[in-house]
Amino acid sequence: MGGVPQTSLTSPLVGREDELARLTGVLERARAGEARAVLVAGDAGVGKTRTLDEVAGRAAAAGTTVLTGHCVDLGDVGLPYLPFTEILGLLAADERFAPVLAGHPVADRLLGGGPDGGTDAAPSRLRLFEGVAALLTDLADVAPLLLVLEDLHWADQSSRDLLRFLLGRGVLQRPAGGAPGHRLALFASYRADDLHRRHPLRPLLAELVRLPGVERLELRPLPDADVARLVRSLRRRRLPDTTVRRIVERAEGNAFYAEELVAATDTSAQGVPSGLADVLLIRFEQLSETAQQVLRTAAVAGRRVGHDLLRDAVGLPEEELESALREAVERQVLVSADGGTYSFRHALAREAVYADLLPGERSRLHGTFARLLAGPRRRSDHAAERAHHYRESHDLPEALAASLEAADHAQRVGAPAEELRHVEAALDLWPAVDAAARPAGPDAVTLTLRASAAAVHAGELHRAVSLTRSALAGLGQDADLELAARVRYTLAGNLLSVDNLESAYAYSSEALGLIPAEPPSSTWVWAAATHVSAARQVGKNGTALRVARRALAVAEELEVTDARADLLISLTSLEGRNRTTPEGRERLLEARELARRAGNAPVELRALFNLAIGCFESGDLEECLPWASEGLDRARRSGLLSSPYPREMRYLRLLVRYTLGHWDEVLRETAEDTGERSAVEGHALGPALYVALARGDSGVADRARALLKGPFDWMASLVAGVVLTDAAALRGDAEDAVRWMRSSVETLTEAGIRPTVTLRLATLALAAVADTVTELRRAGDDAGVARWSDTAAELLADARWSAGHGYDDMPQGPEGQAWLACAEAEWSRVAGAAPDPAAWEKAVAAFAYGDAYERARCRLRLAEALLAADRREEAAAEADAVRREADRLGATVLRERLDDLVRRGRLTGGPAAAGAGTAALTAREQDVLRLLALGHSNRRIGEELFISAKTASVHVSNILAKLNAASRTEAVAVAHRRGLVAPEPTSSH
Repeated sequence: MGGVPQTSLTSPLVGREDELARLTGVLERARAGEARAVLVAGDAGVGKTRTLDEVAGRAAAAGTTVLTGHCVDLGDVGLPYLPFTEILGLLAADERFAPVLAGHPVADRLLGGGPDGGTDAAPSRLRLFEGVAALLTDLADVAPLLLVLEDLHWADQSSRDLLRFLLGRGVLQRPAGGAPGHRLALFASYRADDLHRRHPLRPLLAELVRLPGVERLELRPLPDADVARLVRSLRRRRLPDTTVRRIVERAEGNAFYAEELVAATDTSAQGVPSGLADVLLIRFEQLSETAQQVLRTAAVAGRRVGHDLLRDAVGLPEEELESALREAVERQVLVSADGGTYSFRHALAREAVYADLLPGERSRLHGTFARLLAGPRRRSDHAAERAHHYRESHDLPEALAASLEAADHAQRVGAPAEELRHVEAALDLWPAVDAAARPAGPDAVTLTLRASAAAVHAGELHRAVSLTRSALAGLGQDADLELAARVRYTLAGNLLSVDNLESAYAYSSEALGLIPAEPPSSTWVWAAATHVSAARQVGKNGTALRVARRALAVAEELEVTDARADLLISLTSLEGRNRTTPEGRERLLEARELARRAGNAPVELRALFNLAIGCFESGDLEECLPWASEGLDRARRSGLLSSPYPREMRYLRLLVRYTLGHWDEVLRETAEDTGERSAVEGHALGPALYVALARGDSGVADRARALLKGPFDWMASLVAGVVLTDAAALRGDAEDAVRWMRSSVETLTEAGIRPTVTLRLATLALAAVADTVTELRRAGDDAGVARWSDTAAELLADARWSAGHGYDDMPQGPEGQAWLACAEAEWSRVAGAAPDPAAWEKAVAAFAYGDAYERARCRLRLAEALLAADRREEAAAEADAVRREADRLGATVLRERLDDLVRRGRLTGGPAAAGAGTAALTAREQDVLRLLALGHSNRRIGEELFISAKTASVHVSNILAKLNAASRTEAVAVAHRRGLVAPEPTSSH
């Protein structure tokens, strides 16, 4: 390496003073113990890397340890945790960090040097994530630390999950007691123009930007004056003004375009190419043939390549290679870095060179890199890279083997999404590889079942169904009966997870019919256990009970402990001792212990879910939380957080906290408790949507409707139905409320069984109808009253039926009985000329089991009824109680309705009147107000908060109304007077 200069970017940084000041300020706060993160967005070439290089240089000069990791585009081949393994590699190569690394085995594990003992010996995702967080915080204790993650738009899913964990629950958390936090900052860049609507980074950015320690910085195109300054600074000799103007015009504010166009002025080619790729290739073609050969080879390797690997791939003598590298570095096409690596100065440069390769040349070079990585350099964490090179070189047998090795590695490091992609890549290659050249081991059907299991673990439930259907189609006429049965009961289980119940029952029946009960076998036991679950879901309880009892006896005889546990869970309901009874809970506890002993996490999670929801259904809300939390902890340890039961437990835990009135906790957990999720499950956002609706968020209905897009999801449909029915009722639209109630019940009805949520939906719709009847009665519209009274009677009948037919066809528990009491009270408003205080008193008492918000809503109705009965003192007392609860919850809609009642009823002078007239701002409106105070436009507000400009405009209108302001300027002035926004800092002289 002796002769190759360590050259970095030398072009000046122009026009980024504000951005540098902001990033430097973040670093100063981080050095003082306030850990922060900044997401740096901008179009390709706008200057993200240059800006981060500048601030990193300043940080290093001030004594901060700077560690940079890069994400790499490998197409559909994931490379788990790549930017973090690069950072760990830098640490491992520096002796200064040896003492810290010695105390953190996670480094060896991610770098491929840890024990390779299979799935059970590998670190779980939670321990992996916590280990990385602990390592970083220990490093920050030694010296201030800046992490730079570049090109986040190319990050693999596991890296995104780890970043989510670090920012949501790891390094940004402040210690208790007001002690200083970690001296750490994280800057992550991504191409904003690469984020199409379905890009996987988009939902992560929306989550992260809402965290208190995370902010977003957008690098916008430079103004023309700054581009002109940049252009003139790049040449010692003065460029003609016409040339500068032309470059400024063509660059359109993009610094990289400008630099490349300036560089192209040295060529003798006539004119300037119209596209950036052409500009890049002109500059590339100015190099010697040898340098071009080296760059073509480096482009195939990727954005970054080590010197030794490049040397072996290009096959040049060392002196020739060094000369070519020197030329490429001096012309700033390549950048050399510590550790003997080279990278293209910009990803677009590498892409242009790669695209210019001839097909045969590209294939040959990929094959060269594949063989080199398979030689003495061979490492398990390079398997994905080898698979990529083998596939692009058309060496399909080796690509198949490397894909399977990459899948094994992804499984060991707890990256189920990457495991799925690698197994699917292997399945794509399988038919193109001769049987004799395939790796020894599973056949295509078994491999497809493995992909199905990985899909379930990654939360890709519909993909799991598709894969098991493919496995079924791949079975030959002479297929092994046990494998054929296994495929069918796996398909049945996957169909149950996506609520395709009738098909699940059909396939579980086929599976059970393929395997004889005698002699006893574990395959028959599991086929039977799946059939029991499917039969239960389609209402065939007699069949389910008969098969379950027989299968339980066989499971005990064969000592198939986990199947025995699964069957006990099913029998808990089938034999009448359901999950809400003490006897049922005892059986579930036995099942949980058996599953734990057998090491079967999915069955253990099923037991824990039933324990949790049994507590909820019986009204023991506080008891529900520990079971749900234990289930989620177990799921984390086993890498199953995205599988069905943990998804339900996450929703259930949030629902309990919502019900108990811990609304801010719900919003915080929704934003932060996403560390190990591979995808955001729509229905888990449900309780946060309920809070948003109660707090007057105008965009909540749009977010609820979004849950109905894509493949059918039963729980997401339930959440959307509740939100949209209630939203219609709150705005007084009885037609829409009834429509949403009925369509939701129809959608959620399975195998002729209506969902228990029918009761809640019917009651919400009935409230809207009662409001309409009241107005029509006041207007003297007898025909309208009669028509809507018939609708109300239908809704009441639905509510009464549902209350008596809950889980296992038993009457619903305390929650259901409370909703029934509310429905009866709403009916009293329809049936009588005046509301019945006694009916509303009963509803208030029924919700005392724990639902804070619904109890307060019923108390408001009670206050109305008392006022109508001229019991003004009692009405005022109820109104005062509603005021306190609405203010505690931040339930602005309820507070506004209370204020209206206070005004109409002239309940003045009491506590209920205090503060009337200014509704509280929602959390989202507070975010909008903060940006409004900075003078941002609706478009800019929308970009900062990842919402549309139209939605931002609606929020601004709501703020103006709540602050009684006629303009944006007046709203900001009012907000400053009331302390709703912090005053702007003033400079002192």
